[in-house]
Amino acid sequence: MSTLDKSLPKPKIELYSGKYFAACAIGGIIACGPTHTAVTPLDLVKCRRQVDANLYKSNLQAWSKIYKGEGLRGVFFGWSPTFVGYCFQGGGKYGFYEVFKYLYGEKTFPNANRTVIFLAASASAEFLADLALCPFEAIKVRMQTTLPPFANTLREGMSKVIKEEGYAGLYKGLYPLWGRQIPYTMVKFATFEETVGQIYKYLGKPKDSYSGLQQTGVSFLGGYIAGIGCAAVSHPADVMVSKLNSERKPGEGAGQAVSRIYGNIGFKGLWNGLPVRIVMIGTLTAFQWLIYDSFKVALGLPTTGGH
Repeated sequence: MSTLDKSLPKPKIELYSGKYFAACAIGGIIACGPTHTAVTPLDLVKCRRQVDANLYKSNLQAWSKIYKGEGLRGVFFGWSPTFVGYCFQGGGKYGFYEVFKYLYGEKTFPNANRTVIFLAASASAEFLADLALCPFEAIKVRMQTTLPPFANTLREGMSKVIKEEGYAGLYKGLYPLWGRQIPYTMVKFATFEETVGQIYKYLGKPKDSYSGLQQTGVSFLGGYIAGIGCAAVSHPADVMVSKLNSERKPGEGAGQAVSRIYGNIGFKGLWNGLPVRIVMIGTLTAFQWLIYDSFKVALGLPTTGGH
């Protein structure tokens, strides 16, 4: 290779190419799998308190009790289905979001309101991503909300559900999962995009005038603000997913189960565990956007939002 050849810049990934969408999917895997796994202790206590509000007096008391009885492994119980499930879900959510945002906003409806495009693209992406997440979410919730545990590992839980209920048992919480995740992701993406745009408008300079590090800082702030909204919008469905996966009776229809559970817990019960979920989801969303956009910057791609 000649000296001239060595000096040529490396080719960048072309925007909206197959490689671009694949890179976004990989960024979503990196952003979602590890972050959801890191907050497993919060998720564990949240799910248990959603199912039984009287189980622990506080989150600190819960972690202390779990740690004394089971050690660090107990505090992170359910990490394996969380990690695998949200790697699949993150790849699908971020990857398909970029696909649908381009398809709806650039190709099909170029003059449509941008917020409507963000909402439609994120809803479409999450619809598909949840098909991959649902089996692992079902195992995670059962592991975390049953005492003694339904299963101790992902492999054991998966085998047990398939043996007892068939593959349909892995998807019995799909509709409530869609009910939780689709509004959650619509708020997450649309609020993030709009918030980032407002931050750059407030700063008074175009996005391109800031460094990659500064842009990812904006992504982190926008992500945290979006996360607070996500938690509030999706929390009642989150409670119902936990209840359905732990309390739904064999052969009971989804609507019948929802009606029975709501009759037991009432409207107030749908909000059990909200404060801890706000902390969890706000932090989670902020770091996901930070990781995702940092990954894009590392590949020479523009960060999300503010265009």
